[in-house]
Parts: sequence; structure tokens; C-alpha cells
Amino acid sequence: MLSRVYVITGPTATGKTELGVRLAESLGGEVVSADSMQVYRHMDIGTAKPTAAETRGVPHHMIDVASPLEDYSVSRYVEDAAACCDDILSRGAIPLIVGGTGLYIDSLISGRDFSPRPLDMERRRELEELYDRLGGEAMLEKLGESDPARAAVLHPNDRKRIVRALEVAAEGGNISKHDIRTRAAEPRYEAKYIVLGYEDRGELYGRIDGRVDDMLSRGLIEEVEALLKMGVTRRHTALQAIGYKEVAAALAGDMAMDEAIETVKRESRRYAKRQISWCKRYSGALRINWKNGPDFEDALRRSTAF
Repeated sequence: MLSRVYVITGPTATGKTELGVRLAESLGGEVVSADSMQVYRHMDIGTAKPTAAETRGVPHHMIDVASPLEDYSVSRYVEDAAACCDDILSRGAIPLIVGGTGLYIDSLISGRDFSPRPLDMERRRELEELYDRLGGEAMLEKLGESDPARAAVLHPNDRKRIVRALEVAAEGGNISKHDIRTRAAEPRYEAKYIVLGYEDRGELYGRIDGRVDDMLSRGLIEEVEALLKMGVTRRHTALQAIGYKEVAAALAGDMAMDEAIETVKRESRRYAKRQISWCKRYSGALRINWKNGPDFEDALRRSTAF
């Protein structure tokens, strides 16, 4: 029998953190964050990382577990988050997986097994340099010799996945065959989903814009400057996050700061739209759509009953 976990998800700026804390307080649970950027230390403002006051003493896992100089991956998240969930379950508590990174959530629940992390980092650097020199088309042709199925579905501009597939091939593996085996595996957990949203898409977008303004007033630009001083570059995964990427570009002189801010808002709205589409796959979920702002008391009652 599979252990049960609960997932609170939905687009950005819908109150996932607050509902997660309230449910944890009510049911004796602990939160496991499912946010691909909250894993990084020193990235608090732009990721809307919950503060000590917001968590109210509820244990939160999978936050501040990596340096922004690292390239944290979904495979590493699954390994680490599963260990957290299993520990919480072993103590008789309830894991509440809270966040909006759908790939992380689905990979954790499904029990997806990832190909081993590369042991030869020199080979990775060589493949990256080869990609930069030859281009994506040539590298896809090279990949097609060992893994034609993978090469057929990758775009020439997808540098990261092309390099990864070639790494696996160099170590005698095949990502396509690995993915087939993984899809046939039994899920790791039984999950029940609570999906938050807004009845009016315009209200959601207005709240997203307001959140960006709040981040700026609390020091988002200074946070990005501090990361750059630490040696984090625009090639690092951490600085690919919405908000960080655009501000870093403005600081480098690639665009005006006003333009960067408007781009952050636009890209945040687009990301929310993608999150909404992703969440449609969760059949049987409890869907709570706010009207005129969140009503957490009502949401707590409905979630507890669910």
C-alpha cells in the first residue's frame, strides 16, 4: 500500500504557502517545498521564500538546500525530497508538498528514476564546449548515432538536454530506454491534490504585478547584485529564474531597468498561465478558486474535509 501525501499547488501568487501552513498546523503536518528556485540560498525576495513569521514554526523542508553556484536538478530534488517525505511519514506526520513547480511535483510523486548523475565533470565541460563550437544541429546528429529516439525530440537550441543525453551515451546508457522503464514503474506515493487559483484571471495577473512591485521595494535589485558579487553568473541556473534573469540583464546594460521590470511582470504572468495549464492534469483534485481575494478559513475547512 502506497503512503499518502498531500499536494498544494497552483499558479504563483495564489496563497499556497499560507494554506500549507494552516493545514500543517491543523493536521500535524510538515511542508516539503516544491519550488525549483527556493532550493537556493541567498535568493529570498525574488523567489517569495516564506519568512520565519509566515511559517509560524511549521517545519519547512527543501528550502535553502543548495548554493546558487550549483546547478540543482529535478533528479536531485526527487532524491532529496523523497528522503524528507519518508522521514516525515516515519514519524507519523503528514507530508504537505507545497509549491508551483509541476515537474518537481510530478517527478516526486511518480517515483521517477533518473539516470545517474555524471561522474566525469570534465567530459561535461568538453561536451558543452563542443556544442558551443559546432552548434546544436551537429550535436543532435552526433546524439542520433547512439540515441536516435532522443535526438528526434530535442530542439537544436536545447543545449542542456543535448549535452546530458550525450553524457549518458558516453557512459554506456540511453536516456530514451531509461524513460520507457521509468514510465512503467509504480508511483512512489498516493497523492491528493489541492489546486488554488482565481475565478478572474485578471485578478490573478493584478496580484502578480503587485507582488513584483513589492519584491522591488524589498530589495530585489540589491539581492541580484549580491549574487553577482558572489560569482553567480547569468549562465548559472539560479540566475535563469524569472526576476533574477531580467534584473541581471539590466545591471549588465542589456536593457533599461524599467524595461526589465515590465518584462518580469509579463514573464511572471506567462508562467502563471503555464502553471494553470499544467494543473489541469490533476483529476480528482480539490480546486479552490478565489473570488475577491483568498478566504483561508473557508479553504482550510474545505481542504480538511477533502
